[in-house]
Amino acid sequence: MRVVRMVTTIIITMRATAISRRERTEAGPWPTRWEDASINVPAAETSQGHSALPLFAWLSPSFPVGSFAFSHGMEWAVHQGTVRDLETTRAWIGALLTHGSLRNDVILASCAWSSVRATDAAGLREAAELAVALSGCRERHLETSAQGTAFVTALKTAWMTPKIAWALEALRTEEIAYPVALAIGGAGHAIERHPLLEAFALALVQNLVSAAIRLSVIGQSDGQRAIASLMPSARRLAAEAEVATLDDLGGAAFHSDIAAIKHETQYTRLFRS
Repeated sequence: MRVVRMVTTIIITMRATAISRRERTEAGPWPTRWEDASINVPAAETSQGHSALPLFAWLSPSFPVGSFAFSHGMEWAVHQGTVRDLETTRAWIGALLTHGSLRNDVILASCAWSSVRATDAAGLREAAELAVALSGCRERHLETSAQGTAFVTALKTAWMTPKIAWALEALRTEEIAYPVALAIGGAGHAIERHPLLEAFALALVQNLVSAAIRLSVIGQSDGQRAIASLMPSARRLAAEAEVATLDDLGGAAFHSDIAAIKHETQYTRLFRS
């Protein structure tokens, strides 16, 4: 019986090895270097079209862009007592979505996405230059450029496609604002504009709510209430930005802009902006 079991095991192993070799042959040769496996990653497709699944990775807290380090000036507003509870947190972030810097970021992402999809180098450069120039102060500039640079580094490491390579070559600069970097990734993976903009708007909201929680203004439960109540504003912003142009950029959230400037000289702080 022992001999029979040994022979059976050998036959099964030989069959599995043969099947594995046949599948490996059909799949093509292995990459010559480990990093080759991450180059020219195809955009995943579903029955409804191209999958938005990469967005879940790119906008998650684990994606290495360092968004946790920035409060967008909210820390100074908390220090001054302007942002102090759930209602003031919602009002502060809501104003940025409707007529502040978050609105501009989503519009810039939309315009950059359109330029990449159309292979419009001039349009992409214009959006990228405006995205950097609209930073109202040194820390706002640091916030968008640091995250954008980190996002591009991650794209080069694991998410490259020919379209992304074209966009980075067209920009001819190492300093890329965060919304433009995200747009390049989304367009490079053929992710549709609307889900990209909705996800981006929501991610911006969630990051500021997280900052409010860490500043002890609200707790986890109120944080979820804030996100849920701001969801309609994020959706409206995505719909507005989808048809907007660079001429629609602008803002009137002066209190937030001043807070970002004041934060540069704030003595005790947790955040870089």
